[in-house]
Amino acid sequence: MSNNALDSKPSMEVPRHLRIVRPSPWVERWAHLIRPGGAVLDLAAGGGRHGRLFLARGHRVVFVDRTIEPLADLADTNDAEVIAADLEDGSPWPLGERTFDAVIVVNYLHRELFPLILSTLAPGGMLIYETFAHGNEDYARPRNPDHLLKSGELLEMVNGKLQVVGYEHGLVEGGDIAGVKQRLCAVNDLALSERDDGDPPAHSISRV
Repeated sequence: MSNNALDSKPSMEVPRHLRIVRPSPWVERWAHLIRPGGAVLDLAAGGGRHGRLFLARGHRVVFVDRTIEPLADLADTNDAEVIAADLEDGSPWPLGERTFDAVIVVNYLHRELFPLILSTLAPGGMLIYETFAHGNEDYARPRNPDHLLKSGELLEMVNGKLQVVGYEHGLVEGGDIAGVKQRLCAVNDLALSERDDGDPPAHSISRV
């Protein structure tokens, strides 16, 4: 690939989320569980900091966002596909019936998309989700409750559908953007058990 996936120059003239170029530590923590070379969806990608991480790790990545100018440098990058789509205006789901080995959603919440997000996970696919939660209004934007997760809301979304590997909810004082956040890593493998009791396989939760 011709571009260094993690290099970018921040500018005070662009929105805060586009000035952050390092991937979320939560995403980096679980990246090792994604099938090597598998297809990754970076949903509401912004500047593509997470998709760029996976390009650098040898994955094929689809970037989806309403505004794709920050992703223009990826136009000629092998294994990168950029799709312009407004995910909230009622337009058809831009990915059709395509499925992915991982779906990454960070600092974005539109609850109507929850079923569609789950439907894009291939068997064994990973969902890595992190965004702001109730209590964040005491620290910084977003403050609108429509953009803040309720306690346990991500767990409710995947209950009975995915195996939860990692979950956190609380005040994050470091990382990419400080605030109250909820974080989930879950696997679409409840139907892939080879155990007599039907439980899905265990995954490594060791920090790497």
